[in-house]
Amino acid sequence: MSCRLNAIVAVCDDWGIGLGGGMVVENRDDMRHFVECTTGHAVLMGRRTLESFPGGRPLRNRRNVVLTRDASFSRDGVETVHTLEEALEAVSGEEEAWVIGGGEVYRQLLPRCARAVVTKNHCVRAVDTRFPNLDEDPSWTVEEVRAGGVTPEGVPFDFVTYVRTGA
Repeated sequence: MSCRLNAIVAVCDDWGIGLGGGMVVENRDDMRHFVECTTGHAVLMGRRTLESFPGGRPLRNRRNVVLTRDASFSRDGVETVHTLEEALEAVSGEEEAWVIGGGEVYRQLLPRCARAVVTKNHCVRAVDTRFPNLDEDPSWTVEEVRAGGVTPEGVPFDFVTYVRTGA
């Protein structure tokens, strides 16, 4: 069985995603959407993404797979892999898996993804990490745009699903 690999990410209008290891827009609706999409599935992430979670603990009700170059890294409730090939092998038996960050993990695994679910926060913030601009990449097309709402701090957002052309 082949695993369908998806990416899920929250971006600003300039495709910025993070600063100092954290997200740059607080958006509870985006968090609920993330939980709905990923619960019950494997999630692939980098070590720093895991460490950004409350208490550095793995996400509940998901199979947590961490891709890291740190050979000594180990955490309860987490499967650790060290290469792209090991990451893909780890989820090969899954029906669906989600790439959840950070920037380097997205860069490595996005070419293997069939779908990208993007929360577009309509603002620009200071960032040190960006997601590839899928609107400028001819290998991605918009499948669906769903109105999201407005965050408590007044940032409008939408949920946009991209599919890889030919995927």
